[in-house]
Amino acid sequence: MPPPKDVVKIAIQMVGAIPQLIELQQTKPLASVLKDVCDAWSLPNAERYALQYADGRQTYITESNRRDIKNGSILRLTTSPDQEAEQLYIGIQSKNVDVKTDSLKKLASLSQDITFAQEFISRNGLKQIYSIVEEGNDTGEMLAHTLKAFTELMEHDFVSWENLSTVFIKKIVSYVNMNAVDASIQQLSLSILENMVPTSRLLFEVVKKEVTLDRLLTHLQATNAQLQLKAMALLIALLLSATDAERRDMMDYLREKNIRQFIHKNIIHSSEPLGDEMAHYLYVLQSVSLNLCEHRMKMSMDPYSQEQRDLLQSLRQSAFESESEVPAGTFSTERRRSLCAKEFRKLGFMNNSNPAEDLRRAPPGLLALDNMVYFSRNTPNAYSRFVLENSSREDKHECPFARSSIQLTLILCEILHIGEPCSETAQAFYPMFFGQDHFFEELFCICIQLVNKTWKEMRATQEDFDKVMQVVREQITRTLNLKPTSLELFKTRVNALNYSEILKLRQTERLHQEETLAVPVLELREKLKPELLELIRQQRLLHLCEGTLFRKISSRRRQDKLWYCRLSPNHKVLHYGDVEEGVQSPPIESLTEKIPVADMKMLLVGKECPHTKEKSSGKQNKDVLELAFSIVHDVEEYCLNFVAPTRYEFCLWTDGLNVLLGKEMTSERTQTDLDVLLSMELKLRLLDLENISIPDDPPPIPKPPSNLNFCYDFSQAEQ
Repeated sequence: MPPPKDVVKIAIQMVGAIPQLIELQQTKPLASVLKDVCDAWSLPNAERYALQYADGRQTYITESNRRDIKNGSILRLTTSPDQEAEQLYIGIQSKNVDVKTDSLKKLASLSQDITFAQEFISRNGLKQIYSIVEEGNDTGEMLAHTLKAFTELMEHDFVSWENLSTVFIKKIVSYVNMNAVDASIQQLSLSILENMVPTSRLLFEVVKKEVTLDRLLTHLQATNAQLQLKAMALLIALLLSATDAERRDMMDYLREKNIRQFIHKNIIHSSEPLGDEMAHYLYVLQSVSLNLCEHRMKMSMDPYSQEQRDLLQSLRQSAFESESEVPAGTFSTERRRSLCAKEFRKLGFMNNSNPAEDLRRAPPGLLALDNMVYFSRNTPNAYSRFVLENSSREDKHECPFARSSIQLTLILCEILHIGEPCSETAQAFYPMFFGQDHFFEELFCICIQLVNKTWKEMRATQEDFDKVMQVVREQITRTLNLKPTSLELFKTRVNALNYSEILKLRQTERLHQEETLAVPVLELREKLKPELLELIRQQRLLHLCEGTLFRKISSRRRQDKLWYCRLSPNHKVLHYGDVEEGVQSPPIESLTEKIPVADMKMLLVGKECPHTKEKSSGKQNKDVLELAFSIVHDVEEYCLNFVAPTRYEFCLWTDGLNVLLGKEMTSERTQTDLDVLLSMELKLRLLDLENISIPDDPPPIPKPPSNLNFCYDFSQAEQ
């Protein structure tokens, strides 16, 4: 008979004693449980002791988290958090260097626990840490432990970062700015400043002033990968916290220092594989840089602005230079206006008498004008060829340069997500972005020539404009998905993907998606579904058995902490636990936490999850919402919260958990996999019927014969 839900069987260890096997009554006060455990070992003063997990993060057991204890858990009797906090508070003030170092080392380890952190902070322990840093007498290992302990204590958000003294901040800054400092201290200092920057405008200004971009670039060029990562993290934090004007100035300075080229050569193409954290920071840097175009993208053209009108006239003059050189007195004002209107029409403006009207739409606004001017000035031959070539075509077949440029600019803004906020988790950056200055403009120059090429391949007329731009969007998107490493490679691949290739790809994809709609085939399809759904279920469970590495994400910043979860081979228990960076597939024995599948009650996804509700609604991130899911387990309905690394993992895990719960698989991946498997199976089954039309109705069954005398009688033959 299974034990009651409020009773768990556990083991309790103590150094130098035989372990106790007890049945823990969850309704019994923890103080009484501790008293019984201490009495069994004849230990006085039970209030000085506490229980903590023997494995993993060794969290202290409290009344608030005791319900997380599972059957078979191994606990350890240890000094209570308040006693430990008191001892370490005294230890870090010791004059004995060894005692002080050991105390700080232990403090750095225990500070990860929220119960201990609360006790230590309540004794004004942070003040002692401030003193150790501000006095600056301790260096090396002792200082590293101090900074680590400070970081862990601040992680619990009991104390505001704004309470830090100027002396403390300047000391941390000095460790970043000094050359002769241990790399581990510089890493911790950079991490502290990264956490500090987003909390207030004042702290941002202090850090921005004290830690120069030149200094960050020096750390970014270090051979130490962790130091490089922390420097990038602080740089990104500064960029995200800056105003638009400050961000633009910072990006201009970084461009002068050739940061893109350095990243392209030494980070993206480094011999070391690119980690998830660095990939995310490169994505943010790319996004911040591209979003500098947002201002021009949202600004409509002002027909009264002389500067903007001059830019517009420069397009006409560059294309029709010889005609524009006619002396002013040769034509009347009316004749000249008519000539200009004709030239603007040849340029492809819809409103040739007042071309500024074409640029009133925002987006793409003035960004389209900037792109056209860049194209005309930096590739004048290609520009002239585009305009003059289309001027000589029949009216209905000419490709309108201006109209195409405006629409293409809008398409590129949408593809590159210009004007959209940065995702907290995305890692999708384009390597070629970091290999090219003026990336957006250069990309436009390639793509506007692609428009002209595709227009000719499609033999398009003005009525086909939207169709051509749709094909161009597809060409660009498909090529970007290949992640070309340079713009030259992008240019080669996108030009190879001509209209004929697009049609072939579309046809292939359509054939994969479409199935014969004959009634017999539909009936066969329905008969095959249960078998193939069972195959998908088994695949989902196998994926859960292999397990997945999940990343912990707090509401305040992206975390380095990882944990792993996997299903036992017999599909009865979910094992999970914290793991270190670099561990790909930990053995199931090392995952100390367990949830019996029988205790799982339901699966929550998206906004229903408790860990998405905890985050402030104003800053809620769409990507995290789409990847979040939770398992509700036990009678008390505790939750194990997940944020999947990718949409693919989200689909496989939610499907697998639904299978364990005896429910239908609901993810979009299930339908995709089922369609693929059905398509393959149907094609194999119908292979012999190729080029044979399948009737909607089966052929009629003939009437039975009037007699069966035609049947051969074998018995007579044997005689």
